[in-house]
Amino acid sequence: MGFFSKIKEGLKKTRDKMTKSVEQMLNTFTTIDESLFEELEELLVMGDVGITTAEHICEELKKKVKENGVTNPDEIMDMLRDTVADMLRGGEELHISTKPSVILVIGVNGVGKTTTIGKIASMLTKEGKKVILGAADTFRAAAIEQLEVWAERSNSEIVKQSQGSDPASVVFDAIAAAKARDADVVICDTAGRLHNKKHLMEELSKISRVIDKEVPGADKEVLLVLDATTGQNAVNQAREFKNAAGITGIVLTKLDGTARGGVVLAIREDLDVPVKFIGVGEQVDDLQPFDADDFAKALFEKQEN
Repeated sequence: MGFFSKIKEGLKKTRDKMTKSVEQMLNTFTTIDESLFEELEELLVMGDVGITTAEHICEELKKKVKENGVTNPDEIMDMLRDTVADMLRGGEELHISTKPSVILVIGVNGVGKTTTIGKIASMLTKEGKKVILGAADTFRAAAIEQLEVWAERSNSEIVKQSQGSDPASVVFDAIAAAKARDADVVICDTAGRLHNKKHLMEELSKISRVIDKEVPGADKEVLLVLDATTGQNAVNQAREFKNAAGITGIVLTKLDGTARGGVVLAIREDLDVPVKFIGVGEQVDDLQPFDADDFAKALFEKQEN
C-alpha cells in the first residue's frame, strides 16, 4: 500500500463522519449564503477541528467565494480541501542535517511514545543513517526494555542506564556514544509526567542544557507525541507541553482508530506547531511523514455513493 493509500485508509473514520456530513449538508443548498457557512462551521467543530479553527476556515472560504465569484455549493468541497492544505503546509520536514542531530521525544504515558521512537528510528536507518537511541525515560517500568526491543527491530544502537537514573545523564552518554561511533542521529526517550509540570520542565531544561553543551549548534527536534483518539484533550496537552518544552513538531498517533482526525487542524492553527508525522496503523511503516496536501486530499475526498 502506497503512502497516500495508507493516509486515506487511516482517515477513513474521520472522513466517514465529518466529510460525509459536510457533503450531505452542501447537497441541501442551491446557493451559497451565510446559513451554509454557519452549518459548515458547526460540522467542523463537531469533527474536532476546534471553534477558532472552524471560524478561520469559514472566513477564508468566504473570501475565496467572493474573490472568485463562486455561486455553486458543489465547489465548496474542493475549496475546503485547498484551504485546509494551505493552513497545514509548512515545517513538516525533520531538521536533522548536522552530525549528530538530536531528536527529543516527549509525551504522556500511553500515547505510543516508545513505539513512535522505534518507527522513526526504523525510517532513518532505512535511509542509511546510523541511529542511537537514548533510554532517558528512566522512571516508567519497562520503558527501557521496550526501547531495547525497538532498537533491535530498527537496527539501531541503544544507550541505557538502570531504572531511576538521571535522564540527563543518559542523554549525555547517548551523545558521547554518537560522537564516538560517528552516528547521524540520537533519538532520546523522555518521561511523560504532565501532572508534575515543574519537575517535567526542570528535567527537559536540564536535558536541553546537556545537548547544547555537548553538541553546540546541532540540529535539535523536540517532538511531542499525541493520541488522536483523545480529540481536543490532545490540543490541551500540546499547549501544556509547548509552554514547558518548546516543542518543534507533533507526532499524531492512532489516527486510524478515531473519527477525530480534524484535531490536526486545531493543533496546527491554535498552537502554530507543525505536524511532522501521523500514525495510521500498527505496522512499522504505518508512521507516515506528514504531507499537508495528501492529508487534505484524503480527508476531503468526495464520498462514493
